Amino acid sequence: MILSFIQNIGGSFLIILSIISFIYLILMIYCLVDIIRSEFKDPNMKLIWIIIILFAQLIGTLVYLVIGKSTKKLTY
Repeated sequence: MILSFIQNIGGSFLIILSIISFIYLILMIYCLVDIIRSEFKDPNMKLIWIIIILFAQLIGTLVYLVIGKSTKKLTY
């Protein structure tokens, strides 16, 4: 049943879905690398952000981009 569903989906839909998935993967890798390289005000925040991004995937990544930058130490 799933195979027949996939066969009935148009090729353009699969290409668009692949592009969106690739963009999301790059965004998630960017957030994880940024977390690993950064210093946070609270030492436990690094682990907390990694867990949030890995378990609450799309929402966690977006929340980090919006809120997570403010939890870092300011270095000049």
